[in-house]
This record gives sequence, structure tokens and C-alpha cells, in this order.
Amino acid sequence: MAARGPEAPSGRALRDAAENLFQELQEHFQALTATLNLRMEEMGGRIEDLQKNVNDLMVQAGIEGSAQEQMRIWPAAPTRYDI
Repeated sequence: MAARGPEAPSGRALRDAAENLFQELQEHFQALTATLNLRMEEMGGRIEDLQKNVNDLMVQAGIEGSAQEQMRIWPAAPTRYDI
């Protein structure tokens, strides 16, 4: 029993260090998630702009049908659920 006495403070210190590390990892993960969400929103806006520009160019070129209609002819791209 006497050997267990010195282990208690170091065990507590180890637990505190592990909790601090977990907290830091959680904060980094949340920051990374926020950054990824922002970049995905930006990319979505860029894709929408690109689709609009392609449609505008097709109209200027006199091509019938929009890019979206022509995209329906192509095989659908796999979704994350298809993979």
C-alpha cells in the first residue's frame, strides 16, 4: 500500500495532461472544420459562377439548351454515397 502513495499525484498529473491534450486537439479540429466549411462554401460559389459563365457563353455561341440540360446527357458523377 505504501508504494501506491507516490503514484497518485503523477497519475493525476498524467490525467490532467491527457485532458489538456484532448482539449487542444478538439480546438484544432474545430478550427480545421470551420476552415474546411468556409473553403467548401467558397468553392460552391465558384462552381455556380462557372456554371453561369458556361451558360452565358453557350447562349452567345447560339448553342441550344443550357449546360445543365447537356450535362443530363452525360453519366452522373458518383456521389460520396456511391463510392
